[in-house]
Amino acid sequence: MSTKQAIKEIHRELGEDSISTDDEDLKMHGYSEWSSINIDRLPVAVAFPNSTEEVAAIARVCHKYKVPMIPYSGGSSVEGHFSAPFGGISVDFLNMSDIVAFHPEDMDIVVQPSVSWMELNETIKSSGLFFPVDPGPPVCGSISVMDAEQLLITITQAKIGGMIATNCSGTNAVRYGTMKDWIVNLTIVLPDGRIIKTRKRPRKSSAGYNLNGLFTGSEGTLGFVTEATLKLASIPQKTGVGVATFPTMRDAANAATQIVRQGIPVGAVEILDDVQMDVINKMGATGRAWKELPTLFFKFSGTKVGVHDNIEDVRKIVYDNQGSDLEVEKDQAKQAVLWSARKEALWSMLCMRESGNEVWSTDVAVPLSRLPDLVEISKQDLENLGLFGSMLGHVGDGNFHETILFNGATERDLVSKCVHDMVHRAIEMEGTCTGEHGIGLGKKEFMEQEVGEGSLSVMRGIKLSLDPFWLMNPGKIFDPQEL
Repeated sequence: MSTKQAIKEIHRELGEDSISTDDEDLKMHGYSEWSSINIDRLPVAVAFPNSTEEVAAIARVCHKYKVPMIPYSGGSSVEGHFSAPFGGISVDFLNMSDIVAFHPEDMDIVVQPSVSWMELNETIKSSGLFFPVDPGPPVCGSISVMDAEQLLITITQAKIGGMIATNCSGTNAVRYGTMKDWIVNLTIVLPDGRIIKTRKRPRKSSAGYNLNGLFTGSEGTLGFVTEATLKLASIPQKTGVGVATFPTMRDAANAATQIVRQGIPVGAVEILDDVQMDVINKMGATGRAWKELPTLFFKFSGTKVGVHDNIEDVRKIVYDNQGSDLEVEKDQAKQAVLWSARKEALWSMLCMRESGNEVWSTDVAVPLSRLPDLVEISKQDLENLGLFGSMLGHVGDGNFHETILFNGATERDLVSKCVHDMVHRAIEMEGTCTGEHGIGLGKKEFMEQEVGEGSLSVMRGIKLSLDPFWLMNPGKIFDPQEL
């Protein structure tokens, strides 16, 4: 009854198109075909606010009736972040997709949560500036492959709100860092409807607690991000893209870690295994045939002289680790073609799914010195599993991913053990259960092993202080009984 009252009140306050209970809307906001975890429950309604003030009105109503709230922007996460285990109202920022202000002279930009990072960069590219965090390309929504020629495609892109919620990173992280490094300030609507702003607009500040850091990576469990001021970077003078193959994954990982340890300022260094390269060839989207071997992809950026020197330094390390000759492209159009193999990797795997099969996509990260060990062991486990799976990742900062296709009815337990073994090993190596995907529903069980009960207790205390009724994205990071 309380949820029905909340829906009526939101409808009355915000207007006829502000909230939906349509079955298709509910499914889209509670289920994802590319998520590693889904549940048998959907939100009861989906609200579509147009402003920070309308988000605050929704929060006040939900707080009044003790109705759960689930933030939703791009919907591209893979750990069940926008699932609704306790029902409630999904709050979709579809109508909040504006660039509010652009300050090229200050190298920052103010955006609403549903701005996509790709559209943002396209809009501002003439200024000579760009936003460097790149979590992924558009995904194939409603991925259902009945045969090799049939794909139902809609475009879903990572949006700024979700990128902040998960502290995402991407291929550029080895040079530019993660989302937390590019946030100047945030406008937040708290669970009770209060509106706060975390800072003013300087690029640095020592004033008080770091509220940016508190809300970034909190996965929507502490409040709604309704506006963000982001730092921008200058577009590099010169760029290059390079590719090299290796006999084994260990050889490739060794080369990547040596490059980073020697301080060679690569823009990105990415690893793809032989299975992934085979998939890319089968999809044929890149316009060329690739060697089906463990492969490293590199980005170079900087001055003309600097890029040349960095390429030669990388070439030597590749050679010292049994790699092929480093293929380098400096023409920007051809660079895009070369790099497209890396950017198409995950979605190429998803598009190989047979009808009815599921996908498990997960990530871990470890200190650089342990990366070759974990990559080698995890690759062997993946092969022993006997299912269709691949490895890829941002090895320049110790982060990599596994994607496994499987029959959920008969093979889930096998896949779960393989993934969980990899996660436990990563934590034992002083790593993390997730480098960039986040906890969501899927990785709550690893939190105590990774951070310890003391840290978990502090996190619970923060949660309780801001959200005492446990209304914001409940079921993510912590379970209710733990609060």
